[in-house]
Amino acid sequence: MTHERSTGSPAGAVRLIEADEQHAVLAFSGVLDEHVLRDLEERLLDQRLRQAGSWLLEMSDLQQLDLASAYALLRAMASVPKPPAVTIRGARRPIQRTLRHVGIDALAAIVT
Repeated sequence: MTHERSTGSPAGAVRLIEADEQHAVLAFSGVLDEHVLRDLEERLLDQRLRQAGSWLLEMSDLQQLDLASAYALLRAMASVPKPPAVTIRGARRPIQRTLRHVGIDALAAIVT
């Protein structure tokens, strides 16, 4: 997920920075779209993430988020047996709009 696409736009990346039973930190960067959707979905199924009581989603390096990727994130948040407390930090305004459009703001706090 760290390669450049032929269009010159940086491919998106999602990294699990840290995780334990208390919290998990995910860092998002680049462009998350259909080209990286499968990898995004796989990373969101990480058992360490699913066991954490809270998630911090750091999006300050995220340039673009398409609807399919936002819905994948929403599905991951909603599928955890005990839903985590989720904070989304650093998302640019267009990304915040996409997150709100899919309803993530009902499950997460979006902070700047």
